[in-house]
Amino acid sequence: MLSFTQKEIALMQKLNTPAKVQDFLNALAFNFEEKGETLKSPIRVLREKKAHCLEGAIFGAYILSLHGHKPLILHLETTKDDFDHVIALFQKQGFWGALSKTNHAVLRYREPVYKNTRELVMSYFHEYFLDNGAKTLRKYSAPLDLSKFKKDWEVSEKDLWEIDKKLDKIKHYDIAPKKVFRNLRKAEKIEREAGKIVEYRKKK
Repeated sequence: MLSFTQKEIALMQKLNTPAKVQDFLNALAFNFEEKGETLKSPIRVLREKKAHCLEGAIFGAYILSLHGHKPLILHLETTKDDFDHVIALFQKQGFWGALSKTNHAVLRYREPVYKNTRELVMSYFHEYFLDNGAKTLRKYSAPLDLSKFKKDWEVSEKDLWEIDKKLDKIKHYDIAPKKVFRNLRKAEKIEREAGKIVEYRKKK
């Protein structure tokens, strides 16, 4: 079992707002999993300075929990030809916002202006599309409270696959009935071009 150093604790104490946590997440390199799939704990993310979306969401939720928020994450489920996404949730004055670790120009941070989680999720719908413009977001999960997991998961040396498994099994809600998706208008060319912008490039 690992443990946080005083320097790491001091850093996490400074990340005392969702905006500061998001800035820190943005500064982390993107984890392309070149050596195989990972699901690193917050302490490993902090030390390795690299994260993919689920690792970033778990890390963000944990840091938020140190400052009075519940450690909540939410799964965005897509069609089989696209990649799912996970965000960390937070509330401010009764409204919902989200942290997001992504390598793209879209699917990013959300200000706490949404009345409920569905309203927040729907803000991602038109940003979620393939290179051909087809919109792919289909379901979203109930919030998953990470405080329900066994003690010390945040400093685990092992990958947190139990969180991934629980996220798959937790109740999911349909964005809309299937018939609604039959004739969706594709994202426009300029949107697709913007969607190709990446923050970090995979090493060749």
